[in-house]
Amino acid sequence: MSLLFTIIETGGMLAPIAFVLFHVLRQFFFIPVPVVCMAGGILFGTTFGTLFSIVGLMISCLLFYMVIEKLPKTYEKLMNIKKKWFGPHSRLTMGQITILRLIPFVHYQLLNVMMIERARSFGKYVIGAFWTNLPLAFFYTVFGEFISGFTPTIVIIILAALSVLFYILREKVVVLKWKEFFPKASEGQ
Repeated sequence: MSLLFTIIETGGMLAPIAFVLFHVLRQFFFIPVPVVCMAGGILFGTTFGTLFSIVGLMISCLLFYMVIEKLPKTYEKLMNIKKKWFGPHSRLTMGQITILRLIPFVHYQLLNVMMIERARSFGKYVIGAFWTNLPLAFFYTVFGEFISGFTPTIVIIILAALSVLFYILREKVVVLKWKEFFPKASEGQ
């Protein structure tokens, strides 16, 4: 992160481009999205930090959409994680994905896969990516400086509130196919 600060402070007009590229590359360095968004708030302020974070996150989401179909093993791994965490028949709503994006340690690309399942077209995916990333970028950019000063009690209260919102925004209907509800006798034994 200190390297990022140094590059951006000395970069002048190239600083926003370096920051956006860092957003795109951060997934390869296993850096959580909120950390980069907070850095954007510190470096560029609320307005520009949020704007640059949105641009970086959107580019990251678009690249993921284009690449994931060419990586079937990665897709399968993400689907297995989804089944373990949320169950085999879950379909999260965009509101739930937005809430989960606000929780720092939820797998960002897993949520992108769930959004692809939900959207079913590139245009809807782009719109969904924008609306689910906007609160993430805004929240962590604006409150980035204050989050580090929160007490553990406040952090627990925030996570509990996000959990309640996640439950309230769930999809209330699950559709099971006939084959899933009544497995063949050979599959069940």
